[in-house]
Amino acid sequence: MIWDKEKFLNFILNNKVIGIFAEPIILKSGRQSNWYINWRNIAEDVYLFDQLTDFLISYTSNLGLNPDCFYGVPEGATKLGIITQLKWAKLQDDFLPNNYILPMGRGKPKEHGDPKDKYFLGIPRGKVVLLEDTTTTGESLINCIKTLEEIDVNVIAAIVLTDRNEYRDDKRTVEEVITDLGIKYYAMSYATEILSKLNPDNNIAKKIEEYFKIYGTKPINFK
Repeated sequence: MIWDKEKFLNFILNNKVIGIFAEPIILKSGRQSNWYINWRNIAEDVYLFDQLTDFLISYTSNLGLNPDCFYGVPEGATKLGIITQLKWAKLQDDFLPNNYILPMGRGKPKEHGDPKDKYFLGIPRGKVVLLEDTTTTGESLINCIKTLEEIDVNVIAAIVLTDRNEYRDDKRTVEEVITDLGIKYYAMSYATEILSKLNPDNNIAKKIEEYFKIYGTKPINFK
């Protein structure tokens, strides 16, 4: 598959990854929002997840990255990392025994046994691309990077499926924080470009516009 941004945005819209709500919901960040990015429906469907990982692989290739390993932030992107890594490895000319690790992170640290197993069921190795589904403040992604740095894992880039186009509470973007950690940051889609394709009723549209005036890295206008 050749990377096609418009097809990916349509994939998001057609499969209801983005939701619009009359009453605001509380995000993990504590912010109240009338819109929500949720990749769970895709992650629960084998056919759609196969398509998603194809998009991800084509995006990675388009960037010119050549990782040895994909690793998903636990636990939200665990399946994304495992299946992408499997499919990526099988595409390589050196797909042979012991050449590619199939890593998985623990959602809760293991309290006993080998310290190397504390956070992982298979430690990422080689040139690693870290995966996340959605970023608002990026805390899960940042914490994962720090955990990997503690064991000298070489993270060459972080790729997120959707960036919500929001400032953190410290008035910095997730991209700025990740870049300052010495890691390249890429987003396959941004909230503003997805929302701009929708046509919510005037009341909800105004609430979303106000939300972006407070938190957004750029404004959105549905008129």
